[in-house]
Amino acid sequence: MAKHGKKYAERLAQVDRFRAYTPEEAVDLVKRVASADFNETVDLHLRMNLDPRRADQQIRTVVTLPAGTGKQVRIMVFAEGEAARIAEEAGADYVGTDEYIARIQDGWLEFDVAVAVPQVMSKIGRLGRILGSRGLMPNPRAGTIVQPDEIPTTIQQLRQGRVEFRVDRTGNIHIPIGKVSFTSEQLLANWGAIMEAIIRARPATVRGQYIRRITIAPTMGPGVRVDVGAAQALRG
Repeated sequence: MAKHGKKYAERLAQVDRFRAYTPEEAVDLVKRVASADFNETVDLHLRMNLDPRRADQQIRTVVTLPAGTGKQVRIMVFAEGEAARIAEEAGADYVGTDEYIARIQDGWLEFDVAVAVPQVMSKIGRLGRILGSRGLMPNPRAGTIVQPDEIPTTIQQLRQGRVEFRVDRTGNIHIPIGKVSFTSEQLLANWGAIMEAIIRARPATVRGQYIRRITIAPTMGPGVRVDVGAAQALRG
């Protein structure tokens, strides 16, 4: 187990590890215990009652955060011809296929999200091992394989704070809800939108309690346990 310094121990002492806080209390507490020298991300961690080995319980979807993510998103669009022109005019950071495929195979990954049009997916398929392991592979379920006329709207949504979430191999969901510099109201608004999306994505095959545990934490600070019922009521 990693050892933490005195500063971390002081922040940890402010958190009652045996208490489940309301979302409002948890957000205020996370903002207090975040004391790194940079603007920490606030992450939501959910332990789900899902079996990721079952195809019908592999949740993967997107949600637009009303207050944004607080992060400058670098967008790669795999497109050619007219679709490439549309992507460039819509403000994509990088646009192309063959040149960028070669660069990615050589180790270049200076982007946060990749969008592609269906016409070039036969080329992009060879990047599956590289992009897939990093969650960057364009996917229709994530809304990142789109028709050319959908590119401007997709880029706009990504700039405004659209994020993807999915259940991982251990049955957990991890998703950022903003930065510690956000107001409590902004973080709660983003959290509510996420809870609504997660509840809406509940598989019909799930029996019993859907969300087992919720923790919220800043990048470098301790986690704060949250009352599951109160969090589920916090819907956008």
